[in-house]
Amino acid sequence: MNRLINIGFGNVVNSGKIVSIISPDAAPVKRMVQTAKDTGMAIDATCGRRTKAVIVTDSGHIILSSLLPETIAGRVNQFYEDHYQDSN
Repeated sequence: MNRLINIGFGNVVNSGKIVSIISPDAAPVKRMVQTAKDTGMAIDATCGRRTKAVIVTDSGHIILSSLLPETIAGRVNQFYEDHYQDSN
């Protein structure tokens, strides 16, 4: 089941395509983001704010968000908890 999750400032991502949500602070993540920018695989959804989360999708795209990873993960988890509670 897929749902569009708000990642800040009216930007949404398909929750079914998310592979991971990570912090941008580590050097390997910074290199991954730079490589994605260089190859056109980065999507900047920060609206000029500081990047606080990097979302990796199953297509290899990297999405930059100004929301904390915990906030985005909470929104994804809330959807799946609501969905699976309703179907039981």
